[in-house]
Amino acid sequence: MNTKGWVVGVFLLSWLSVTGAVEISIGTGSRAGVYYQVGRDICRLVNSATEAHGLTCLAHPSQGSISNLNDVRSGELELGVAQSDWQFHAFRGSSKFQDPSPDQRLRALFSVHSEPFTLVARKDAGINSLDDLMGKRVNIGNPGSGQRATMEVVMEAKGWDKSVFSLANELPAGQQSLALCHDRVQAMVYTVGHPNASVAQAAALCGARIVNVSGPEIDRLVNENPFYIYTTIPGGLYPGNPDPVKTFGVTATVIASSDLDADVVYTVVKAVFDNFETFKAMHPAFGGLTKEKIVTDGLSVPLHDGARRYFLEQGLISQ
Repeated sequence: MNTKGWVVGVFLLSWLSVTGAVEISIGTGSRAGVYYQVGRDICRLVNSATEAHGLTCLAHPSQGSISNLNDVRSGELELGVAQSDWQFHAFRGSSKFQDPSPDQRLRALFSVHSEPFTLVARKDAGINSLDDLMGKRVNIGNPGSGQRATMEVVMEAKGWDKSVFSLANELPAGQQSLALCHDRVQAMVYTVGHPNASVAQAAALCGARIVNVSGPEIDRLVNENPFYIYTTIPGGLYPGNPDPVKTFGVTATVIASSDLDADVVYTVVKAVFDNFETFKAMHPAFGGLTKEKIVTDGLSVPLHDGARRYFLEQGLISQ
């Protein structure tokens, strides 16, 4: 450890000896999604060093990005995982976050995996494009989730409302695959990292197919919004889906309030980055991550002071 890191460590230990052990909670998403895995894996790394820093980390299932951003703002959660687009809007007070005001205390720790907007359809539904959803039974996601919010953005871009579907279901991610296979819905949407257990279940149980998401409306979303990217879901990840699928997506980010103590954030970031290869091996969606990219990619709010301190010490950022 360099001198600066040693001094920070001594300071943190002294601080904890006065205040006692600290418990932090991270909001994730459905147990079927990668957000839950992100939160659990961060907490595993933090908790594995409990004797050194006195932190206890707990990962909580939640409704997803929107609820995590709201709960971090209210102080109900210390940390959360959120899509890069909703991070952007929460900080600026736009889109779904116009009321009550912009969250200027919102801060980023680092980003994680990319999250393609994923359209999954029954093989007998005749759905080969986004436009084919019209007149079909579609699970658009539960209110408060990132998948629902992104689907609403897509619907607005297409000039759609719920009436264009014969049924607009609002099931959470953990229930949608069985609903698809039981023919309660003909398609489901999911903004998620891959491979994903829910998508794998639908592909394995009833031969569900992942469908390309493209068109002028999608091009406009990507070109006009810095938090969206074109992305591809690799072929061969799921049974019956041998070909790569083109779509668009966002990036998962770990967020906190500026009110959260910088030493706590420093310790969380250090636990992940000092054990980065272990973290990458915890889920296939993390395999392509690099330290250099995740300290900048998808971060549309300022870095938390605790994260910035660690990145500066490690030479990952210059200012």
